[in-house]
Amino acid sequence: MSEKKAEFTLVIGPKRLQAEYFRDLFRYRELLYFLTWRDTIVRYKQAVLGVAWAVIRPLLTMAIFAFVFGRVAGLPSGNVNYSLFVLVGLLPWLFFSTSITDSSFCLVNNIHLVSKVYFPRMIILGSNILVNVVDFLIGLAMMLVLLLVSGSLHSWTVLLLPFFIAMTLILSLATGLWLAALNVRYRDLRFIVQFAVQFGMFISPIGYTSAVIPAEWKWLYFLNPIAGIIEGFRWAVLGTPSPDLSYALATSLVVTSLLLVSGFIYFRRVETTIADVI
Repeated sequence: MSEKKAEFTLVIGPKRLQAEYFRDLFRYRELLYFLTWRDTIVRYKQAVLGVAWAVIRPLLTMAIFAFVFGRVAGLPSGNVNYSLFVLVGLLPWLFFSTSITDSSFCLVNNIHLVSKVYFPRMIILGSNILVNVVDFLIGLAMMLVLLLVSGSLHSWTVLLLPFFIAMTLILSLATGLWLAALNVRYRDLRFIVQFAVQFGMFISPIGYTSAVIPAEWKWLYFLNPIAGIIEGFRWAVLGTPSPDLSYALATSLVVTSLLLVSGFIYFRRVETTIADVI
């Protein structure tokens, strides 16, 4: 008695249903794990200090901000140690900025995969972001240790920290969808991204609180979605409420949602022609 072998047929067409695409994302989850592991190993394999860079980078940046904005400019930080105040704002920003920078080039840098075999291209984008999650978690652990040692971590709001981490992750994905797709067609986008990241550090509340922004300009300031996330992150960790926190978070959620939906639609549109354009 012969046994029938299970057969799996994948039909690749120009207009695959979105439900099928999401099933493909789940079906290729092992590829996501492999690419994340591969890129993590490559990042640290030939680095002299290895994963220590995940701690050194935020600490050095914190020291520069503390000197320039804390001592020279004398910006206020409430009743919180200014160095810790900066560090808490730096971690979500470094994760976001590094993720979108890497995402911008992820499809172009993996042309050997994109042009030869089918899989949801969003897998590549996801692996780039997950690699940066590793750095972020190491920096987060270091920050929590410093807060515990200094006695600054004593608020119940720290229980909401996973929510703001999730917001940072979703915003990174939403922005990465746009940048990865745009960079396929417009290669000079890398110059714009580099400038935007440098400029964005100073228009985000890292070395200062949003309270110093004039009231008539706050609606424009909080259109930067990472600004609300940083304020929420700082409130969750340090328990220092911002008078504009509710408005900032609401604006951040709306902008992030619009970026995610529109970015997914545009990415899917570009995805069908990536191999030809690259």
